[in-house]
Amino acid sequence: MKFGYFDDAKREYVITTPLTPYPWINYLGMKDFLSLISNHAGGYCFYKDARLRRITRFRYNNVPLDMGGRYFYIKDGDDVWSPSWMPTRKDLEFYQCRHGLGYTIITGRRNGIEVEQRFFVPVDENCEIHHLRITNKTNTKKEIKLFSLIEFCLWNALDDMTNFQRNFSTGEVEIEGSVIYHKTEYRERRNHFSFYSVNVPISGFDTDRDTFLGLYRGFENPAAVELGKSFNSEAHGWSPIASHMIEISLLPEETKELVFVLGYVENEPEKKWFKKGVINKEKAYKMIEKFSKPEDVNAAFEKLKEFWDGLLDKFNVSTGIDKVDRMVNIWNQYQCMVTFNLSRSASYFESGIGRGMGFRDSNQDILGFVHQIPERARERILDLAATQLEDGGAYHQYQPLTKRGNNEIGGNFNDDPLWLILSTVHYIKETGDWSILDEVVPFENNPEKVGTLFEHLKRAFYHVVNNLGPHGLPLIGRADWNDCLNLNAFSTNPDESFQTCDNKDGKTAESVMIAGMFVYVGKEFVKICERLGKEDIAKDAQYHIEKMKEAILNYGYDGEWFLRAYDYFGNKVGSKENDEGKIFIETQGFCVMAQIGLDDGKAISALDSVKKYLDTEHGIVLVQPAFTEYKIHLGEITSYPPGYKENAAVFCHNNPWIMIAECIVGRGDRAFEYWSKIAPSYREDISEIHKLEPYVYCQMIAGKDAYKPGEAKNSWLTGSAAWNFVAMTQWILGIRPDFDGLLIDPCIPKEWNGFTVKRVFRNAVYNIKVKNPDGVSKGIKKVVVDGKEMSSNLIPAFSDGKEHFVEVIMG
Repeated sequence: MKFGYFDDAKREYVITTPLTPYPWINYLGMKDFLSLISNHAGGYCFYKDARLRRITRFRYNNVPLDMGGRYFYIKDGDDVWSPSWMPTRKDLEFYQCRHGLGYTIITGRRNGIEVEQRFFVPVDENCEIHHLRITNKTNTKKEIKLFSLIEFCLWNALDDMTNFQRNFSTGEVEIEGSVIYHKTEYRERRNHFSFYSVNVPISGFDTDRDTFLGLYRGFENPAAVELGKSFNSEAHGWSPIASHMIEISLLPEETKELVFVLGYVENEPEKKWFKKGVINKEKAYKMIEKFSKPEDVNAAFEKLKEFWDGLLDKFNVSTGIDKVDRMVNIWNQYQCMVTFNLSRSASYFESGIGRGMGFRDSNQDILGFVHQIPERARERILDLAATQLEDGGAYHQYQPLTKRGNNEIGGNFNDDPLWLILSTVHYIKETGDWSILDEVVPFENNPEKVGTLFEHLKRAFYHVVNNLGPHGLPLIGRADWNDCLNLNAFSTNPDESFQTCDNKDGKTAESVMIAGMFVYVGKEFVKICERLGKEDIAKDAQYHIEKMKEAILNYGYDGEWFLRAYDYFGNKVGSKENDEGKIFIETQGFCVMAQIGLDDGKAISALDSVKKYLDTEHGIVLVQPAFTEYKIHLGEITSYPPGYKENAAVFCHNNPWIMIAECIVGRGDRAFEYWSKIAPSYREDISEIHKLEPYVYCQMIAGKDAYKPGEAKNSWLTGSAAWNFVAMTQWILGIRPDFDGLLIDPCIPKEWNGFTVKRVFRNAVYNIKVKNPDGVSKGIKKVVVDGKEMSSNLIPAFSDGKEHFVEVIMG
């Protein structure tokens, strides 16, 4: 069952009912000012950090669901309704939500009054624009009243929901004309404030929530709206809001436009005040004036669309299959950029309070967006490296505002360091910028402890070498990529985190996944060393890689598939010897990606075991059989009910590792089959089961052991975005950046007769046409570039600002 449709020409998903199976959201903003917005106009915004600079308030896990956001109320006689359906939930004659790239347009019509609300964050501005077009669709004159509403958060989102003894006394506002300013704590340590303006005179306002709503009322029926008159309340403590009242007269078919600006301003400390007690509003005045007219807003909106046109123009494929093309060309790339901006910090499943930016997460996200804005990838890599520990380990998370590691979580997730090597390799392959390795970067953000980025990569590599267990395999630490496989936790206290509980010495539990990853990433580290003329390091690194391969083959293979780990007691995890959890997905992917077992059938056997034991109609589950009881020596993975999260759900993040592995062994049909099972566009027809947005990837889909197989959770901010983009574009389509150029090596379904790709790469445009006359999955028979036959399928990096035409014949 569908709840909308893709409009590929406009790059929008059009939702046609407010009764979606769950709020379907979008993101506004690209860099500093960021917002979440649902198809009901729910959500919130913040500046840089969803915890420390929260601008508007939102209550997660609320009843009713998705209550709180950017609301407009129409009072038409005695009838009160909202064009976004929420919060009044009054029936609408027409409803439509168009989620686009960095904008959302919600239109509602009732009693012949149509209100189109366009929400977006302009490029390089710290504000949200709420552009309303109100039209009288009747043949009689209409006199209506419009009330706006946003609720201010008192900046620190954690403190905002806990420290009421202080918060109820601190709220402060200023009202000036049609602008409401939020200046809580500005008198002391803050130099920032927010505001909500409208570009017309107002008939009233409210800034005190309890007055506007009525103390025992909710958002659905505010007292002021019911009365049809603002109370002109001024917040002193309690819960500050911003509400404008505007009286509107509309002739038949007449349209009037309103521009609301929800902005954020920082003043220099010495320029905080206009006069005692009155904030300096100069920057706010300029921002408000910049968007005071509808034509100014329209121009900013066009600039935003042009911005996204430029980003998405870097990679464009035509396969003739709409569900493929729209995911690759539009939605997957869009999600990669959003996920890069936010890591895992703020979605409808992450409150923005606890996570910050993940070290491993952010490094993986770079893989999916580096072709769009490589300069931001460079900045992020250096930011991540600056949080690295001196021994090569890493903080697991850092706060985006301070860019410092989170002490609350700490480190000792032993796969983390290797991801820094992988993201740097992808950056260099994309850009050819080797100078990044010479950048001097601190350790632990300490300017007295520094090293080049290459030194950071070297320490990351040797962090694994220096932390090996009894079988010569890497020690797992608190966990590896699977945060919920906690082999040193042994937690019996429900009030502690599995991730921070670490009550065993950690000198025996080993990860076969990190071992496979070490070989996969280590090969790239060796290539870097060789390019830099560091032959001694390259030779030594290769020695350790060979030793690790030997350890995997001797101790990490279980007869038909690769083991997952060894536990604290030295027992196998992910083995046919286990009663539950016999086979895991992660090692089958990474060990084959590392090309282990290609020459003796072990790789094929492992992938065939994935098909036999882990594949389902909804994708590949993480483990089988699912765990049915809590096993203290395995940790959080066994705390979930069967079929959910790490306990045998379909983890969309690691399914691409199997897709890539299948491409390595040449099985394009199977790789594409796996891709299509979890691709949102292919799941759109079962939205009532899938539940979440049909245009972006989720973290997990409930597995075959679950109560509701196929139901998705945790959409938007997930490594699924980057890895599915890499799997499809670099391995199935096979357009893969390399150190010396662009490698063309498709692995497609045999029935495909070809495809075309436009790829912008190192200041040149490659127009690539792939033909498959013999119906093969893999293999290149002929490559012609600009009319000249090539001896290799590695196309040079021309870097000449020109277009080049590439014809590839498979066979």
